[in-house]
Amino acid sequence: MTLASSFTPRQYLVCLWGVVWREGLRFLHQRERFISALVRPLVWLFIFAAGFRQVLGVSIIPPYETYVLYEVYIAPGLMAMIQLFNGMQSSLSMVYDREMGNMRTLLVSPFPRWFLLGAKLFAGVAVSILQVYAFLAIAYFWEIEPPTKWGYLTVLPALALGGLMLGALGMLLSSLIKQLENFAGVMNFVIFPMFFASSALYPLWRVKESSPWLYYACQANPFTHAVELIRFAFYQQVDWVSLLVVAAYTSIFLISAIIAYDPARGMLMRRGG
Repeated sequence: MTLASSFTPRQYLVCLWGVVWREGLRFLHQRERFISALVRPLVWLFIFAAGFRQVLGVSIIPPYETYVLYEVYIAPGLMAMIQLFNGMQSSLSMVYDREMGNMRTLLVSPFPRWFLLGAKLFAGVAVSILQVYAFLAIAYFWEIEPPTKWGYLTVLPALALGGLMLGALGMLLSSLIKQLENFAGVMNFVIFPMFFASSALYPLWRVKESSPWLYYACQANPFTHAVELIRFAFYQQVDWVSLLVVAAYTSIFLISAIIAYDPARGMLMRRGG
């Protein structure tokens, strides 16, 4: 019997709670992180949307049954943006912990490495979901809300799956970045192409009219499908294609991150991390 198999479910829950509690305390102590997570989407919602409303018209496309205002259209993309930035922030904290030695302390725990990384990912997703609902609470006063109140509940699984995908991507990046100083460049290289080459700010049919190759790039972008999954779930519908794509990318990113953090097969420990 291996050491990992000797742990009881209660011990796994205690370990999970410890990791989540630590991430929660870090989030509470870093109030500027919470504020910045809200400022970015609110700037897009209340400033850029006001300017683009007359320029970028949105036709009746699923899941919308009537014409919608531009700020209503971009709201799901801004929810996903919060999760994208949170995933990158979580990966930044992992790089910082690795340089300070905290990451090594976590990974030498007798619990399975996949469980420890999954617990850290779960904690990051929980934080990102709280940030999204705080954003929705503010957006509600500008009449940005689902058709029925059930939309706030049906969007939760989409936020969880999208957060897992983006958090797993950030975790994978954290295993590849050697030094904290290199993180900002890598983060910008990932965030801005993913965000702008997606359906977050404009419908893909408009992109196809102007640039077919960019349209196909947007279709291949996992962030596009995270946005669409959230958009449909907010209207109590399921985009099955986006659901399958997000689930597939989540599996790929998570498995790759676990392998990368494996000292026997990954790149992290070979670099002395």
